[in-house]
Amino acid sequence: MKRKPPEIHCARCGTCCLADMIAYVTQEDLDRWKSQGRQDILHIIETRNAAWMGDHFVSADSGRYLHACPFLRIQGQTCACSIYETRPAVCRDYVPGSSEICPLWQATRKQG
Repeated sequence: MKRKPPEIHCARCGTCCLADMIAYVTQEDLDRWKSQGRQDILHIIETRNAAWMGDHFVSADSGRYLHACPFLRIQGQTCACSIYETRPAVCRDYVPGSSEICPLWQATRKQG
C-alpha cells in the first residue's frame, strides 16, 4: 500500500503571486465580487488592463511591466493576500508545490 505524501503547506513567499492573476479572473469571480459589492477589487481589475507579452505581463495602457498581483501584500519575510477571503478561483485552486514557479516544487518531486 502506497502511503499518501504529507501535505505541503504554503511558505507564504509570494512567488506564485508574481504572476498577474487578473488575467485569469473568471466570470464567476467577477459576478461574486459584484454581488459582494467589492468595488475596490473591480476597480483594480477594470483599470489594470494587462496584456501578455509571451513571458510577462505589461500594462496595455502604459506598457509598463507588471511585477505582481496588485493584491499581494509583503509583511516582513512573508506575503499575504489582501483579498484572501474572496480571492479568485485560480488562487483558491492553486496547490503549493504544484508548479515549478513554487520553491516547494522540488519537495513535492521528492515525495512522489
